[in-house]
Formats: sequence, C-alpha cells, structure tokens
Amino acid sequence: MNLKPQDVLFLLKLVARGKIPWSYNGLAVELGMSPSEVHAAAQRAVAARLAIKDADNIWPNIRNLGEFLEHGIQYVFVPDRGELNRGMPTAYASAPLNRYFGSDEELPPVWPDPEGEVRGESFSPLYRSVPKAAKNDPALYQLLALVDAIRGGRAREREIAKKELRQVLEHYG
Repeated sequence: MNLKPQDVLFLLKLVARGKIPWSYNGLAVELGMSPSEVHAAAQRAVAARLAIKDADNIWPNIRNLGEFLEHGIQYVFVPDRGELNRGMPTAYASAPLNRYFGSDEELPPVWPDPEGEVRGESFSPLYRSVPKAAKNDPALYQLLALVDAIRGGRAREREIAKKELRQVLEHYG
C-alpha cells in the first residue's frame, strides 16, 4: 500500500468539514474525484493509520495526520515549481500565511488555473482537482495552502505553517 496525494486531499477535506457525516458520492463531487477514488483514498488512509474506521464512518486520526503533515509530507509529495502562470495563490501567498509575509519582489506561488486572477510561479498542487475543490471550500483552501507551505516553503514559512496547522487540528470536531 502506497499513500497517494489524493489521500491527503481526502483527509484535509474531512478536517475542513469537521465531524459532519459524509458520503463517498458527496465528497467525490466536492473534491472533483470519482466515488471509487474517494473510497480507495479512505481505505489507504485507514491502512496508513491516518484515519480511523468507526462503525460505518471514517474520521481523520488527528494525531497521526498532524505528525505526517508536519514531518513527512515535504519528503513524500515534493512540489514541482515552474514557469510563470496564472492561477490561485498558495503557501505563503494565501490565507492564513499572507498576514505574516508581506508582498515583496518575488512572484507568489500559484496553482496553475486558467480562471486564476494572480500571476506567479507555478506550484504543483497535491492533486489535479485541488484548485476546483479549494474554490468551493475556503476552509479546505486554507489547509491546502498550509500544507503547501510545509511541502515547498522556506524554513520560516514551514514553521509558521506548522504552528497554524496545529491550531486547526487541535480544534477539529
């Protein structure tokens, strides 16, 4: 069993939703994935002990997920950076980290998106449907931006992102 990027997207969506019951079909629509992809992501997350199966429900294992996001994700899902692109700001260029980092001469990291309003350096999202899913869920967008800062940020960005992520995870449920 190998963890896939869409598994992390699935888990972050569960964190963003809180302890609200969900269905595979509902999450599939919200995440831009197929129901079978969501089901497979849930099974891999449980096998990796990043989620817990409780009767008919699957919930994130907050402690293990936090450890993985803080210490492992930057080595497992390394982002590709590329050319100038139009897209959605991520990492330090979006909330909640943009309040710590003022705009400087550097181009912001963006997920390539033809409907994006910001021009910056392309930064590969965890999964291809991330921009669509983030547009429809501000809480998920913030979690994904924090994870991106950990995946591809400088030391200060990573540390602040980890602190912010800990606060979100502590208030889960």
